[in-house]
This record gives sequence, structure tokens and C-alpha cells, in this order.
Amino acid sequence: MRTLVRRHLGKVVAGTAIAVTGTAVMVGITLPGAAGAQDGPAGGAAARQEAGRAGQGAQGAQGAPEPGTVEAAADEGEKGIGRDPLTDDELKRAEQLATAPAAREARDAAGGRGPQRLTTDLAEPEPSEAGLAAPPRRAVVSYYDYKRDELVTATVNLTTGKVERSGAQQGVQPSPHRAELREAAELILASPLGAGLKADYKDATGKQLTSPEPLTLSGFVYREDRQERVPRELGACGVHRCVHVITKITNGPWIDTRDLVVDLSARTVARAPSA
Repeated sequence: MRTLVRRHLGKVVAGTAIAVTGTAVMVGITLPGAAGAQDGPAGGAAARQEAGRAGQGAQGAQGAPEPGTVEAAADEGEKGIGRDPLTDDELKRAEQLATAPAAREARDAAGGRGPQRLTTDLAEPEPSEAGLAAPPRRAVVSYYDYKRDELVTATVNLTTGKVERSGAQQGVQPSPHRAELREAAELILASPLGAGLKADYKDATGKQLTSPEPLTLSGFVYREDRQERVPRELGACGVHRCVHVITKITNGPWIDTRDLVVDLSARTVARAPSA
């Protein structure tokens, strides 16, 4: 098992050392420095002792400090103004309007009904609206339809409640959404190729890994056009949505799973050759 951990987690040790070093630096900053001992009478030990006695006296006279209070966040409202970020209500409304046409037929990364939401961003005003005091607010919503393997981008006018533009593309693969990474991790754990991930997790924690819950996930799209030898199992990537998953035990070490590629469209896992 020690050999396995070295193979999968070898690069993690260096990262952990860096994190420890960073912590040590922070401690060095927050602790009192030694320079005060070299100061003159105004900044020396006598002055610090006098300041300490004064502070104790003041604390005794005034008692314990009052508990702090946290002010509640201001209500963001249903609608933003100008170039304000989209409010929660605007985000929800934009996504509902954009995905309504695909709500029945499209499929998400887990195979459920409805498209896989990816991003929702505030759109720039139209050039003709540059001089308006309050131009319409628009949102650009992108989602992926796993049934058709299409990326759909729609522009929603939040003022009128209409979808002004919408277009679908194949072969365009934006960065994966966290829901897609979770589904990819589920597929890895269900695959024989996930044995190394499970073994490393058990060695690091002493527990069995049965779901992605204890992991912090990130990842990126697999680019088959950047590899000289593409395995047969990954031949459809580019049209299919294929991703690498980077796994980290939450509050623990990284586990190297970058050699695995998950074809989310076909729901398969393969090992990619080294670049």
C-alpha cells in the first residue's frame, strides 16, 4: 500500500509541505517580532511592561468588552439596477426562461430530465442603448443538452421576459460545472478504474470511499486534439462531453486522478495516455 500511495500521492506531499510553510510564514507575521528587544528605552521591555500594567488596569475598570454584533446583509431586491450583478431572483428567472423550451426533451449530466445548467452572466447593453439612462437588463444563459450533445446559449431580456436570441453548437466544450464534476466522480467510483482512488483514500483516512461527498472536486475538459494517441474509448470526445476530474480529500491531501477521463455523454471512464 505504501507504494500505491507514493505513486498516487507523491506530488501531494510537496503541496502539503508548501501549505505548512505558508502557515509558518503567517505565524511568523502574527507573533510579536524580536525587533522590539533591540529598541531604545521608548520601545524596550520597560515600556512594554508599563503598557501591559496600564492595559490590565483599564480592563479591570471597564470590565469585559461588549460582545460584537453582526449586521444582517441588505436585501438585494428582486431586480438589479444598471450594471449591478444579477440578483438571485434574476438568476432564477433568466434560467427558467432560457431552459423552458428544452425542459422536457433535454437531459442533464446525470441523465435527468432538463438541460445541464452551466453559467448565467449579466449581458452588455446593446450599442443602440448606450445613451439610455436605464437600459434593459439582460442575462446570457448557457446550458448543455446531453441528449443532443449540444451547448445552447440564450440571451434573455429580463425587462420584457423574452428570450431574444438562442443558438446551439456541437463540439464546443466549456469548463465543467460542479454538478458535472460530481457526476464524473460518481462514474469513476463505479468503474474498476476507480480502485486506485478508493485505495488512496482509505490509506489516507482509514475509511471506505463510497461517494464523492468527502472530496473537493475541480476539473477541466479533455482535449483529444492535444494527444498523439487517443484511446478508442475516447474517440468521440470533442463531440461527447469528456472531462478530467481533480480530487482532493476535503481538509486533506490531493489524490492524483488526472490520467482518468470521464465521457459524460457515454457515461464511461477510460485512462488517457501520458502526454
